[in-house]
Amino acid sequence: MADPVQDSLFREIEEDLRQERWTKLWKRYGNYGVGAVIALVLSVAGYQGWRAYDIATRQSDGERFAEALTLAGDKQTQAAAEAFAGLAADATAGYALLARFQEAALLAERGGPAAAAYADVAQDPGVDAVYRDLAVILGAFHEMNGPGAGDLSARLAPLTADGNPWRHSAKELTAVLAARAGDRTKARALFTALAADATAPQGIRARAGEMLAILGQ
Repeated sequence: MADPVQDSLFREIEEDLRQERWTKLWKRYGNYGVGAVIALVLSVAGYQGWRAYDIATRQSDGERFAEALTLAGDKQTQAAAEAFAGLAADATAGYALLARFQEAALLAERGGPAAAAYADVAQDPGVDAVYRDLAVILGAFHEMNGPGAGDLSARLAPLTADGNPWRHSAKELTAVLAARAGDRTKARALFTALAADATAPQGIRARAGEMLAILGQ
């Protein structure tokens, strides 16, 4: 039986992917600021932490997490990174996972090894597959211009399977990689499929149409 909570959260994630910030992000292909993506996992991972442990512990972790967010908002990035690292090490499951994503986002802002931080989440068997896959997507954003970009399509391939909640984003990234590698045929095929996919978020479909116009159908 489908989990109504999970279904609702997935719908929220898909809705977030439609926002204008993602349109702007994809128009820049190569300048992937992903701090806002943490909102995609906040309610999901937070809910798991909330459900799994006692109220006192949850409240304590929630207060620590809020303090770390305040530090990040005040541009005290070093202090915020240390606070998130502490949460990642000893907080309840939901907040620990959120802290790992937030720490990776801060690394990205500071020009640090964000891809490696996301890879740690993606390769952690203790993390639910949904969030491991999300970490693959976010890590791929930060490796687009790196020396390992040629391996990204293979890494993203499993995420393009039907039923994967991140399949549309994985296909979009794969199409961008193909275009940048000069494989216009593959890129056009992927963008054409995305533009015609009624299950894809509206923003992704719109971007796919724009890319087809650039590539030439």
